[in-house]
Amino acid sequence: MAEVAYALQDLNDAIGRGTAESRAKALWHATDVLVEGEFGEEQIRIFGEVIARLADEIEETARAELSRRLAHSSNAPVKVVQMLAFDDSIDVAGPVLQFSPRLDAKALIANIRCKGQPHLLAISRRPSVPVEVTDELVTRGNQEVVQSVAANAGACFSDFAFRQMIKRSETDAVLAERVGMRKEIPPQMFRVLIAKASGEVRRKLERERPDLTKVIQASVGQAAGKLYSKFGPGQESYLALKQSVVEAHKAGRLTEKSIANYAIAHKFEEAVIALSLLSSLPVDVVEQMLLVNNRDLILVLSKALEFSWETAMGLLFLGAENHRMASRELDDLRCEFKRADIRMSRGILEVYQSHWRAGQGDVRDEGRSDGKSEAKSEAKSDTKSDGKTEALH
Repeated sequence: MAEVAYALQDLNDAIGRGTAESRAKALWHATDVLVEGEFGEEQIRIFGEVIARLADEIEETARAELSRRLAHSSNAPVKVVQMLAFDDSIDVAGPVLQFSPRLDAKALIANIRCKGQPHLLAISRRPSVPVEVTDELVTRGNQEVVQSVAANAGACFSDFAFRQMIKRSETDAVLAERVGMRKEIPPQMFRVLIAKASGEVRRKLERERPDLTKVIQASVGQAAGKLYSKFGPGQESYLALKQSVVEAHKAGRLTEKSIANYAIAHKFEEAVIALSLLSSLPVDVVEQMLLVNNRDLILVLSKALEFSWETAMGLLFLGAENHRMASRELDDLRCEFKRADIRMSRGILEVYQSHWRAGQGDVRDEGRSDGKSEAKSEAKSDTKSDGKTEALH
């Protein structure tokens, strides 16, 4: 304890004398004693109070050196580590953000919410990143940050985080591949990722994870035509089901309430056909939207048709795995739906209508198939409207 008292006295004297040389000498001596010794939390706290007073006055290069010395230490004073972590200079903040075990999830989240992308990138590289922190990173991080945390074996992800990454991977092949390589990705979300991924990404995942080859091929095939494989257009069951919905439409009985009832009752096929008629989109396009649970498009379509949030929510549940969704995801989607603009949503719907009507003919004839629909589905699934998500922000 004599050495501790000496180090602290040295620091106080250095602060009192105020020379740069004496401050630096005392700071490094006290830091070395702290890092190499065995101390209780109260002793560490006392060290921290004195070091913090000194570190607040030293120049940036010295603060960066202090950050490097404390980054891996379990003895590092929490107050000092947090002060360094919130420094505007990434040279100072980076080492403790990336390595310090003294930063808890609360401090990391606060840092993410008020600092720039270099700070977020350092956090994304930590040996372990808890779920609540990855949620913030994939929401607020730029492309480099999200790619980094997706490749971090020590990062843990919620369903919300996976959904955000899959959404962003539509225009980022590197991210799509890294998300697909994570073994803990839920099966339903993996199928959504594959359905939206490019052929190149699928082939890379097949090479890197041969154990998933059958799953990948099955997912692509499933997304290509589940409705037609279950109810072939020539089968009586499909024709009867379709006729019932079409007749309700002709009689003016096919309304938003009909869609809501189909969704609540988990009547997938009826909901697909009904939405096809109300939106003037081909059956297989609407089917694909629900099969891969394309939440952006579900919200856009619901807003364009002036559905209530309750009806939109029913469609989201209909497309979700086991018809379940986390409450946090649902809250986020409700906020997106409330912000969506009806006029812009209608514009996006018109883009989809004109695109597919060009080669498809009247949507009311979509129930017929000459066997080509399934072959075209995969190509259609890769086609995107540049403005698809604009109405949601």
